[in-house]
Amino acid sequence: MKIYEFASAPNCRRVRMYLAEKGIDNIEFVQVDITKGENLTEDYRRRDINGKVPVLELDDGTCIAESVAIQRYFEELYPEPPLFGRDPKEKALVEMWHRRADLNMMMNIGGCFQHGTGFFKDRMKVFPDFGEECGKKALQFFDLLDHHLADNQYLVGDYLSVADLSMLCILDFGKVVQLRPAPEKYPHLARWHGQLSARPSAKA
Repeated sequence: MKIYEFASAPNCRRVRMYLAEKGIDNIEFVQVDITKGENLTEDYRRRDINGKVPVLELDDGTCIAESVAIQRYFEELYPEPPLFGRDPKEKALVEMWHRRADLNMMMNIGGCFQHGTGFFKDRMKVFPDFGEECGKKALQFFDLLDHHLADNQYLVGDYLSVADLSMLCILDFGKVVQLRPAPEKYPHLARWHGQLSARPSAKA
């Protein structure tokens, strides 16, 4: 098996951090330079019609795109330690927070990056005002996260899950557009962030 990735991309880091928490270290990583458009070639699009990273390629040639789909594949292969929940209620709550990470943080920070920095202006139409609005929405969600984490060690109570790993990777990506929660304003979010960042997997 091999994973095609661009190391600094947040969705790629989500997969690497997940694999590190699982103790899976027998995967080959192939770098795809998205800044040079290597993900847009016809050859690469045979692996993912959207031309995105990461993509997991199995030994039989099957390609699985999307970070959550890749994580779920490995969860089935290596169920311990469980990171998608341990019982029906917990699994539902993990799914809820995983979805919130994507809808409230990844989409907004990603939109701020794509439309506010001009990084992809050669391959998409950008709307700076939209990018600015995305940044404001991300900041609003910092308040909700901080409030939730005042009474919870992790996103799902005292249980570390894939939702925490994903949220951390997305939050850290926010630094490219100066979207970082100030510790003095968001003390509970800062506590959670420091706790997750201290894990060995955060350096994967």
